Amino acid sequence: MPLSDAAAGEGRHTLTIAQGALGSFLMFFGSLGVGWLASVSELRRWPLLIWLRLEPAGVIVSVLLLAVGSMLLVRSWLRLGQQFTVWGPQARRATLTAIAAWAAPLALCIPLFSRDVYAYIAQGKVMVNNLNPYVDGYDQLQNYLQTGADDLWARSPTPYGPIFLWLEQFIVWFTGGHPEYSIILFRVLALIGAALCVYYGPKLAELHGINPNRALWLACANPLFLTTFVASIHNDALMLGLALGGLYYAATKRPLLGILLVTLSVGIKPITLIFLPFVGLLWAGKEAGWLRKFGFWALTAGLSLGLLAVLGAINGLGFGWIGALNAQGAGLYIWYAPVGLIGMLMYLIASGLGFDGGTVQNLVYSAGKAAAVVVVLVMMFRGSYDRIVRRLAVALAAVVCLAPMIQPWYVVWLLPLFAATGIRNDWQVRTVYAVTSFLMVYATADQLDIFPYIGIDLNAARLLAAAVAVGFALYLVFLDPWTRRLFRKKYMDPADRRLF
Repeated sequence: MPLSDAAAGEGRHTLTIAQGALGSFLMFFGSLGVGWLASVSELRRWPLLIWLRLEPAGVIVSVLLLAVGSMLLVRSWLRLGQQFTVWGPQARRATLTAIAAWAAPLALCIPLFSRDVYAYIAQGKVMVNNLNPYVDGYDQLQNYLQTGADDLWARSPTPYGPIFLWLEQFIVWFTGGHPEYSIILFRVLALIGAALCVYYGPKLAELHGINPNRALWLACANPLFLTTFVASIHNDALMLGLALGGLYYAATKRPLLGILLVTLSVGIKPITLIFLPFVGLLWAGKEAGWLRKFGFWALTAGLSLGLLAVLGAINGLGFGWIGALNAQGAGLYIWYAPVGLIGMLMYLIASGLGFDGGTVQNLVYSAGKAAAVVVVLVMMFRGSYDRIVRRLAVALAAVVCLAPMIQPWYVVWLLPLFAATGIRNDWQVRTVYAVTSFLMVYATADQLDIFPYIGIDLNAARLLAAAVAVGFALYLVFLDPWTRRLFRKKYMDPADRRLF
């Protein structure tokens, strides 16, 4: 590439990264007015936040900043990927710079799009008070509503593993339960998890002959990744980072370290138990017969569950998280999840015909879960050794997509695995574009912390956020002279297939 072309390319990347950073800063300022705050938060007494949260004009400004910032971040991510025809060292530097520049303002946000971090604080208080979080909800705490946690989960057992319970307990003990100081420490944990994803995701891609820089852009510069892991502070960041590290070490003939990291991931959130059979396959080796595969499955399960048993014995709670998983979220669904939508429609139809709609709905949900189990088993028993990580990605995708409830951060679990094993520059990457854009629009309008006794109510604020975000998304798809090309097959450059 001539020097002038390289300089021009560098300038384009810098401008795009700056636009994304502006979007993140707008989200930060929007979070001051509509991000989640505990009722006892000292920030509620800041004059600026009082205006942003208690005056209708302040709330409207905050909603507009959040919606525009979120979608500007989406556009910047799309444009950054569009600017590379060769994903070489320059692309790596630009992508890492973008991740840092876009994540930094989000790391200062008041929690956005979710208040799960306040549930972590409440569960930490349950641990500090020597209660059993697998039996006792945080409704057992005095004045638990002041913690900021969602009352929906107040009577539910925690679905998290022993490692995260200890982290919750330590943070609450260390900060005395102070909401802002606790949030800072939980965000540090989320940033560590995100950094692990940034480190191990490209390494997994290299193992599969996939360009690691493009994989990094698809998965970790992705606005969903940044908002759900950094702005929303989900413990899924640490869970996923540890699991990816474990998978990498298992794939590079260090199975014991791999099993340890995946088990630590399970100790954060047990959904990554699904990684263990595939780690066992990697350990068994390429030429393994069925007897050897079953032997290494048993060995992998024995080592992992044995370590979890030791952890459970230390905290005295055993495998209580298994029962908690069964109770967590039972009967919940969301309209954009295919199984959730079908279940809702079947409920309406059955009820209209005089049948028990709830029973029919539950049958649909059970059928979805059964189908997911079938897919997982097929991926365990069928397929080549070279595609084990891809088989894991498909298995986890089945668990996510066949559930009645799909949260945006569930989709983020899938991004590094699919990016590392290859996302083609056709309908596959357009699906990533579409899902990312849709879920960013949904997240922007879904959870806003609106004080109920002012001139604008929650529904009006959500409608405003949705209108702005949807309008911006439509602009990206149909009007923007650059990004609209990405959503149309006829605009795809056949030369881009060289990247794969």
